Amino acid sequence: MKELISYISQFGSLNTPGVELIISKATEVNLRKGEYFSKAGRIPKQVGFITEGVIRGYYHDSLGDEITRCIISENSIVVDYINFEANTFSSESLQACTDCKLVVFSKNDWDDFSQSIAGWDNIKNKMVQICMYQKSRKGPVISQDAATRYIDFLEHYPMLINRIPLAYIASYLGITPQSLSRIRRAIR
Repeated sequence: MKELISYISQFGSLNTPGVELIISKATEVNLRKGEYFSKAGRIPKQVGFITEGVIRGYYHDSLGDEITRCIISENSIVVDYINFEANTFSSESLQACTDCKLVVFSKNDWDDFSQSIAGWDNIKNKMVQICMYQKSRKGPVISQDAATRYIDFLEHYPMLINRIPLAYIASYLGITPQSLSRIRRAIR
């Protein structure tokens, strides 16, 4: 819980009653590798904070292939925020790549914080901006050659390379697993 409060405090100050309310509403959840935090075709009902593990966001393209859109690790918020806020069905799934531990809040509790915690909306907006940035595909990533994309991935996510399947990394980079293997051999 300490990690969550520290994370939130980066974006604004919390008074003691605010901290106590957040802690009282938090639920600790464990996801096993392969389990879902939220699934496509359903309405997202919770916001999570990852204390341990890695979650990927993915969707299916027109051919039915899984496309990894984001990879989210410790000390980050995880939520399909647009559909969570709009209470609409999601086209994306959030799945555990590793065993995960999360601190989770229901939609009702998350919304209630706005009424109960001074300055919560500003804090929430800053957290959501970071979350949305993590989930967005960056223009330069798409326009770079595959080797450059992989090197960039290594620079930004050095701790993930041995924690998640290479197929997810290849999908995130927009290349086949075979291409990723060739690139990895070439740059060693």
